[in-house]
Amino acid sequence: MSKEKDTKEIVDQIAENYKELEKKVASELSLKFNEHHLTTGHNREEIWMSLFRQIIPMKFAIRQGVFLIDSQGKVSKEVDLAVFDEQYTPYIFNYGKIHFIPIEAVAMVVQCKSKTLKNKKLEKWLWSIGELSTEEGGIARIATCFTSLPPKTQKKTRPLQVLCHLSDEAHKSDHFDLCISSSPKGLKIKWKDGFSSIEDISKTLNGIEEVEIVNESLQNLEVPGNTILTLILQLNQVLMLINNPMLFPHYAYARLFREKLRAE
Repeated sequence: MSKEKDTKEIVDQIAENYKELEKKVASELSLKFNEHHLTTGHNREEIWMSLFRQIIPMKFAIRQGVFLIDSQGKVSKEVDLAVFDEQYTPYIFNYGKIHFIPIEAVAMVVQCKSKTLKNKKLEKWLWSIGELSTEEGGIARIATCFTSLPPKTQKKTRPLQVLCHLSDEAHKSDHFDLCISSSPKGLKIKWKDGFSSIEDISKTLNGIEEVEIVNESLQNLEVPGNTILTLILQLNQVLMLINNPMLFPHYAYARLFREKLRAE
């Protein structure tokens, strides 16, 4: 057997594996018994979380049912799924079983919905996250010195906003950066208008006006007929554009706790 044929078989098997995974996820999300949906809210979140765990690098942690917090004391509405970087921020603030994740560490937030979209609630949810502010002032040692000042470090970032949904109605919304819908036939993905190029995405998520990078398109990462393989390539490329250089501002959070505790 030739090397070319061996390679084709391997590629075919990998692609088929992701097609089977798509079928499994779509089937679990649409599971019914006697006309009752078995995949209720919490179960749906776990199914989506399992999918993301299989396609996102292990450097990212995924938590279900958390809140985001910033160094000014602002707190978001509850986030169904949060993807955050434990290498740069190896802890979260806990109150019993309630978790508060600093906004500087968060790479992606996910809202999981069924077939009914309440746009006003979704907009309020997005607004509560958009109100959070990342803080400069993180201090770290690099190869030649200690650094905390721009332009050596990133000034701000915001998480990728993802809507996971059970009908194509989600694709009518342009509020989220990425919509992933599921039906018994499979999954569909749609990126927000304006996320056409890597440069546009980096400017939007990082707030950087001048970006010197190759102007590649997400469309060039599509694998026709294989939704999950396309999602893996596109989503992980976007995640590589955000969050990594954001040094955690320990002093800003120390000020927050000092000021709030002093006010009591």
